[in-house]
Amino acid sequence: MLPRAPFGRTGHDSTRVIFGAAALGGMSQERADATMANVVEWGIDHIDTAASYGASEDRLRPFLAEHRASVFLATKTGERTGAAARAELEKSLERMDVDHVDLIQLHNLVDPDEWDTAFSPGGAIESLATARDEGLVKHIGVTGHGVPIAGMHVRSLERFDFASVLLPINFVMLDNPAYRSDVERLLDVCADRKVAVQTIKSIARGMWADGDTNRFSWYEPLTDPEPIGRAVRYVLSHPQMFLNTTSDARLVPMIVDAARGDLSAPTDDEMRADVEREGITPLFVDGERSPI
Repeated sequence: MLPRAPFGRTGHDSTRVIFGAAALGGMSQERADATMANVVEWGIDHIDTAASYGASEDRLRPFLAEHRASVFLATKTGERTGAAARAELEKSLERMDVDHVDLIQLHNLVDPDEWDTAFSPGGAIESLATARDEGLVKHIGVTGHGVPIAGMHVRSLERFDFASVLLPINFVMLDNPAYRSDVERLLDVCADRKVAVQTIKSIARGMWADGDTNRFSWYEPLTDPEPIGRAVRYVLSHPQMFLNTTSDARLVPMIVDAARGDLSAPTDDEMRADVEREGITPLFVDGERSPI
C-alpha cells in the first residue's frame, strides 16, 4: 500500500505519491489509457495536470468518465489576469469533461511582475476565488520552480489563503543554504495553516547535457532503482511532503515501488555518494530564471 496523509485542510486523505499527468501530454490515447490503468492498480487517487501539459487534460477524459468520483483532480493555469485565468479554467473543464476540479493552481508564480498582476484587482486570484464560490473549483493552490520559489510561496501565503503549494525538493536543492532556509520557513507556515506541500523534481539528475528539453522529461532524471529509491525516501521521510511523479512515465513504477517500502530517510553520506556517482547537479541556480 502507498502511504497516505491528509492533503492539508482540503478534507482529502491522499496517497502521498501524486500522479504527475504531464506524463500523458505527448502520449497516444491508447498508451495514456494503459498508464491510467496502472495508476488505478497502484492505488494512486490524486491526479495533477495543467492546461499547458500538451494533450494531458484530453488524455484524462476517458479515465475521468469512469473514475472522477474516486480521485482528487488538480489542474493549473498559467494565466495572470482574471479573464484569461477564468477562460483557461473553463477550457480545462471542457477538455476533461468534468463540472469541477478539486484544486486549481497558479502555475509557476515566481516572477514578481506576474505575481503583482495575479494579486491585483481583476487578477487571476480574484477570478479563481469567484470560480470557487461558484463551485467550479474546490480549492486554490500555487506552484513554482527556481531558487526564489519557497520565499515567494511564503509571500503568497501572506496575501491569500492557498490550500497547497508545490516546489522542487531534492538533496542538491536543499544543499543550498539559502534555499533550505526558505523551505524550512515555508514548511513552518504550511504546518501552522494546514497547507499541503507538494514536491517536484525528486529524481532529477540535472539538465540534459545537450540542452535539449524536448524529451519525456525536460530535465535528465535518475534511471537506476537504487538512487531513485533513496531520492524518493529523502522526500517522503518528511511526513509533511507529497511527491509528484516525473513526466517520464517509464520511471513511475520505480517511484511507486520505493514509496511502498521503508520510508526511513537516507543518510547525507548516502545522498552525497549518489550525487558523486550519478553526477547530480541542481536544476535551478541562484540568480538564474527557471528554464520552464
